[in-house]
Amino acid sequence: MVASPTTAETKSEADGLLIFDGDCGFCTNAARKFGVLADAAVTIEPWQALDLADYGLTEQDVSTAAYWVQDGHNYRGADAVAHGLRVCGQPWATFGRLLGVPPFIWLARALYPLIAKYRYRLPGSTDACRL
Repeated sequence: MVASPTTAETKSEADGLLIFDGDCGFCTNAARKFGVLADAAVTIEPWQALDLADYGLTEQDVSTAAYWVQDGHNYRGADAVAHGLRVCGQPWATFGRLLGVPPFIWLARALYPLIAKYRYRLPGSTDACRL
């Protein structure tokens, strides 16, 4: 679990923090796979285990998208995926950098809400995955 920040930037923010919906089987499975891919010492936490106010987030924010928190910035949805992949080994880091630039990020931002909305139909999902 991530401790409450005592400074402007926590260790987990410096290394990267992935915030996901721990009630959703699909999200939990995806976060687990990300943990295997990540090269850096990142923190992966379900939003239910965090004090969201410490990160300037609300339950509404994190129940509709994953977040990547790093260097004092909160990246949401497709941007979270792009930034998170950058701390992974190759070829994932390159894919994350590529995903983060137009026109790829535009496409990812358009698709992410659809994936989030229908995540209950994806492998590993549970009834809690319904938004």
